Amino acid sequence: MTLRATFFKPAPLATTAIAAATGAWLAWTPIAGADTQPGEVADLVARVSPAVVTVLATQDGGDAQEMAGMPEGSPFGPGSPFDEFMRRFGMPEMGPQGPQGPQQHGPEGVALGSGFVIDHEGFIVTNNHVVDHAESVKVRLSDEREFDAKVIGTDKQSDLALIKIDAGDLPQLPLGDSDKVRVGEDVIAVGNPFGLGGTVTRGIVSAMARDINAGPYVDFIQTDAAINRGNSGGPLLNLEGEVIGVNSAIYSPNGGSVGVGFAIPSNTVKTVVAQLQSSGAVSRGWLGVSIQNVSPDIAAALGMDHTRGALVSDVVADGPSVGKLETGDVILSFDGKPVESSRELPKLVAATAPDATVKVEVLRGGADKTVELALGKFKDQQVASAETGQQEEDGTASAKLGATLAPITPTAREQLQLDDSVDGVVITSLEGNGKAADAGLEVGDVILQVGTTKVTSPADVDTAIKQTKTDAVLLQIERQGAKIFVGVKLA
Repeated sequence: MTLRATFFKPAPLATTAIAAATGAWLAWTPIAGADTQPGEVADLVARVSPAVVTVLATQDGGDAQEMAGMPEGSPFGPGSPFDEFMRRFGMPEMGPQGPQGPQQHGPEGVALGSGFVIDHEGFIVTNNHVVDHAESVKVRLSDEREFDAKVIGTDKQSDLALIKIDAGDLPQLPLGDSDKVRVGEDVIAVGNPFGLGGTVTRGIVSAMARDINAGPYVDFIQTDAAINRGNSGGPLLNLEGEVIGVNSAIYSPNGGSVGVGFAIPSNTVKTVVAQLQSSGAVSRGWLGVSIQNVSPDIAAALGMDHTRGALVSDVVADGPSVGKLETGDVILSFDGKPVESSRELPKLVAATAPDATVKVEVLRGGADKTVELALGKFKDQQVASAETGQQEEDGTASAKLGATLAPITPTAREQLQLDDSVDGVVITSLEGNGKAADAGLEVGDVILQVGTTKVTSPADVDTAIKQTKTDAVLLQIERQGAKIFVGVKLA
């Protein structure tokens, strides 16, 4: 059975009849752990439940269809950090009946999610995809009172939103320290699955720092607490009643819970919500470089004893790093914080204020160097990519690489849609068991540099490889508009 990914979509209003009729909080009986005293979790639930709310977002017909979980398109809208994840794993198939069947919606539809109060003034945290493109938003409290809500701010990059209602003396939930959360720790999830109203489930933290291809700014907490559609924006709590995460996504073969859920860590929530509350938007620092992981082959080519850091594959023209960082630099630390992998760097940069001056430690030419630069301000940018066309097969064979290389002809430049400023050597064919193929090079890749030597002809490539004194060589290539480094083993 193919594993599919489901992000929590607000449940449709049609499924809330039970909640509306009973107005009751539903809870399942937790399995007592070694450190759990009788009634402990029940007391905790009674304390936290009044601070968890139902969020009702009014959409037009088209938006309601998406938010209700219909299969047409992503429920998050264009530009969501979850779009790539949805493309990779697909939408869950809809059953013929029940909550996963076709949803009722008309000219105006209402979809539901979850949220929780974070202070007495009525500020409420939920997911961005719960309220995105909503014409109006209402909040229903656990005592069935309803209030109109104002969207204070949203952040698609983290899928978080802050809304507010005019109600006084509300119960609130404190945000805990997600950096202190341990795998195996007991947690409870509270929310509004399938529009049923307040529901509590219990589980453990299954893993930390999960990368689910939902953008560079969030590493998720994984839990086996049962969470489903409509839990979007609800809290994941520890047994002290602190929010350690905001429930946002699941892996599922059928759209229902199979015990693999994901929550946005509370420390990310703190940073984002503070900015939304103060300015209604999130400002992130921007370094202006393209980066990639340091593979074992790349580490060997650079003379590094182990893989670490983020390799600079390109420096954006007119960006804050021009004249400060260079292609081929390995960023080892940022603003005093170590960078063990390329995934860590965007979060460190994004958490730093634009225009802040920072020190960046890099490995350059085999020696450590510290540079100081002022960050820019991040803004959404589209990156154009071009499909590789048919390549000319004539060229010069490189025995060392197991590839055929050719200069960039006008025809190749047009087929590859290369800018006039790009100089290099095109790979026109590969030996199936050659070193270039083993390293992941592809036909159509343009070799720009071998080590630190720029190349413009096949002879330049072979000469530079012969001068390499290590068992691997570092190639900078351009592939579909992006510059990256590839380490190629020579021995």
